[in-house]
Amino acid sequence: MTQHATDKSWFDQLQDDMVEWRRYLHKNPEISFQESKTAAFVADKLENWGIEVRRHVGGHGVVGTIRGSKPGPVVMLRADMDALPIQDEKECEYRSSVDGAMHACGHDGHTSVLLGAAYYFSLHRDELEGEIRLLFQPAEELLPGGAVNVLKDGVLEGVDVIYGIHLWTPFPVGTAASCAGPLMAAADDFYIEITGKGGHGGMPQSTHDSVVAGSALVMQLQSIVSRSVDPLRPAVLTVGTIQAGAAQNVIAETCRLSGTIRTFDEETRMVMKDRLHAVTELTAATYGTTANIRYIMGYPPVVNDAHEASRFFKEAGPVFGEGKVQEASKLMPAEDFAYYLERVPGCFMFVGAGNPAKGAVYPHHHPKFDFDEDAMIKAVRLFIAMSTGYAAERKAENSSR
Repeated sequence: MTQHATDKSWFDQLQDDMVEWRRYLHKNPEISFQESKTAAFVADKLENWGIEVRRHVGGHGVVGTIRGSKPGPVVMLRADMDALPIQDEKECEYRSSVDGAMHACGHDGHTSVLLGAAYYFSLHRDELEGEIRLLFQPAEELLPGGAVNVLKDGVLEGVDVIYGIHLWTPFPVGTAASCAGPLMAAADDFYIEITGKGGHGGMPQSTHDSVVAGSALVMQLQSIVSRSVDPLRPAVLTVGTIQAGAAQNVIAETCRLSGTIRTFDEETRMVMKDRLHAVTELTAATYGTTANIRYIMGYPPVVNDAHEASRFFKEAGPVFGEGKVQEASKLMPAEDFAYYLERVPGCFMFVGAGNPAKGAVYPHHHPKFDFDEDAMIKAVRLFIAMSTGYAAERKAENSSR
């Protein structure tokens, strides 16, 4: 790239480069906690651009630091790098070359977008006020989540604000969305084993049927949301699996269920947890069985800072154009970006990446998932606008004191 990094032609070239990076990453996915080659790819590029690099952050994480020539705030930008254990079923030249692994959520695009932002800021150190930190995070897709280990390595020390972007195919390319307050849900999982007394299918009177107890429990659990949760507070309880028995004429001794609970605030989260335990134990006892419950508290809700969400609407408008920036509705999928927002103010933002004309119609985590790569340059511009806008706002606040 030889043009100045504010020229349209320069951004056109950057888009081409990001497409190249993204397709390389898509062909060479690495699942959660195994992102060693992806991390090396990222770190090598950052070092080639003269960016200070810290490797092996929270495992395979990479942090790049760009210090401007002028004083100012520390802004962190984050992208996730991991793929999913899904077989890629697309037919295209950049489909995954790794059996059973695929970038089915757009993290290859997130990594490429943050590389694009890194390259831009590396060329603008002289005008940069403060510091840009670039966090390439591993293992977003798998509990306990990469953010937990990254935080243990102190990445937020000195950080004033943090921003994250998700390329999102349910929204059309050329649009963006976010909101103040809760945006994405907390995600908790449960595993229940009901133990009864097995026996002959024709002699139920001498058994305690775990299948009947488990079936009743599935129905009883559905009453928690409708009867124990404030109807103005969203919550979801899903039983995803139920497994029992091995023969049609045998009453099974054990029945296993598992599922997930999604909420947006801690009070509702605790109500759901407490009621699941109570309903499970009482239902099991009703049928003469016992229940063992393993409850895993997952990611907390993604809660955007109100002021930073307001700035999103201000900064995204010129990037995407009139009528293209929307207030997002709450979403039940979870994100470990939530852990960062618990500690510093920031904003998580969606950039539309769906386009039926390019086959970008499949949902995230689908074997044929893909996104419109034109969304990446919009995401880079949004990162730049949020970062420079924050620095300008802080400078104006300091000068008015």
